[in-house]
Amino acid sequence: MAKRSKRKFSAEKDTLRWDNNVTSVDLKRINDLVKKNNIKMVDVKFNDLPGLWQHFSLPVSEITEDLDPSRGIWTEGVGFDGSSIRGFQKIQESDMILMLDPSTAKIDPVCEVPTLSIICDIYDPLTRQPYTKDPRYVAKKAAEFVREEKIADRSYWGPELEFFLFNDIRFDQTENCGYYFIDSREGKWNSGKEEAPNLGYKPRFKEGYFPVPPHDSLQDIRSLIVLKLMEAGIPVEVHHHEVATAGQCEIDMRYGSLVQTADNCLLYKYIIKNMARKFGMTATFMPKPLFSDNGSGMHTHQSLWRGNKNLFFDEKGYAGLSQIAKYYIGGLLKHAPAVLAFAAPTTNSYKRLVPGYEAPVNLVYSARNRSAAIRIPMYSNNPKAKRVEFRPPDPSSNPYLAFSAMLMAGIDGIINKIDPGKALDKNIFQLSASEAKKIPTVPSSLLESINALERDHDFLLRGNVFTRDVIDTWVEYKKEIEIDGVRLRPHPYEFHLYFDI
Repeated sequence: MAKRSKRKFSAEKDTLRWDNNVTSVDLKRINDLVKKNNIKMVDVKFNDLPGLWQHFSLPVSEITEDLDPSRGIWTEGVGFDGSSIRGFQKIQESDMILMLDPSTAKIDPVCEVPTLSIICDIYDPLTRQPYTKDPRYVAKKAAEFVREEKIADRSYWGPELEFFLFNDIRFDQTENCGYYFIDSREGKWNSGKEEAPNLGYKPRFKEGYFPVPPHDSLQDIRSLIVLKLMEAGIPVEVHHHEVATAGQCEIDMRYGSLVQTADNCLLYKYIIKNMARKFGMTATFMPKPLFSDNGSGMHTHQSLWRGNKNLFFDEKGYAGLSQIAKYYIGGLLKHAPAVLAFAAPTTNSYKRLVPGYEAPVNLVYSARNRSAAIRIPMYSNNPKAKRVEFRPPDPSSNPYLAFSAMLMAGIDGIINKIDPGKALDKNIFQLSASEAKKIPTVPSSLLESINALERDHDFLLRGNVFTRDVIDTWVEYKKEIEIDGVRLRPHPYEFHLYFDI
């Protein structure tokens, strides 16, 4: 992929011009896609700050009437109202510009009308500079920072996104009412339901991991989703049912570069949600929708490379880790509470990260211990496979920001040679009380993570990767919209506890 991280606007009278590195080769590829697939519409997509794809569509003629890369939409962009997007502009400064990234153009895998999908970068029309609160821009700067510091050429990312497929979801919150209702044909709670007939084969609680059909009733749906993902250019390695009784799934994509993988995460969610809808189901990446059953994580595998060399590998090191990898781990562990403000970014995230279960809440590293925040996978002795797996993140995160925060924490560890200490390979559940108290843990709430971010964010500001306006806006949004939004509302279980007092 050609470098596009140093794009700049230049002013020419009142026209917005962009030195965008778009070439005639890029546009020929797009024109070929349009003609070959009889494309009628172009869908431009971008990411809001919390992590949801936004979009609008244009007639295909808007991008094909003039295929000169120095004119038209390729240099002037497309305007939109930034004040209507979460975490972006105020009402008095609403105008923003989308610049199409032609390298991301592909046939939209969901739309019935033949549509070309293109991911966009966001620019400020006044400063003619990339918009600092564009999550994709943050990710591009993080990837570039690693190269500029000559630490590595690139980083690789392999997230494992878990999700639920439900048959029914209802929820509401008013002044006098607050409830949710989830249902799944797989749910063990439906073992006694009249289903005309009820055939059983419902996984017991916490026993949904790896059973064959008919217990795994979602095999074919997941396979069809995988085929759709691969059709859209996302390489998939494996899919399976996950631990929870009711519709918990995992589909693992192959690793890639930081920005590419974050792009794929948004496309992955887009396809899964729409394929679920096609089958009369609903998909959620909410980390903990079910009480007393397993939640959904996003274990994130990461490594640094220079040329063809994996900088994390040393056959003589603990679990095959190099010293650079251990420093990287040291940075991740030190800054984990602040990183989780982006990587486990919802109030619901901390209903999954609860001590005493399999949740990765302990801020230690280990070759095999799955309750450790950082695990070193030992499936392969191949030097190219050596990586660090950070386990607390979940799929409610914005991948551009989450990956960037993890990378910056690890790089801070390398720059400052942060020693992670000795690995913990003991069974944490069998430690004595005095031993267990010595092990630091992740924050117990989103508020704790946000407070940690406010105290500890200098490592994110290095290289201007994250900027203060991104951090300030994130903190303000999380506190006012989410933390206070949940804190101020009565919880249904409080009525069970307190109504008859």
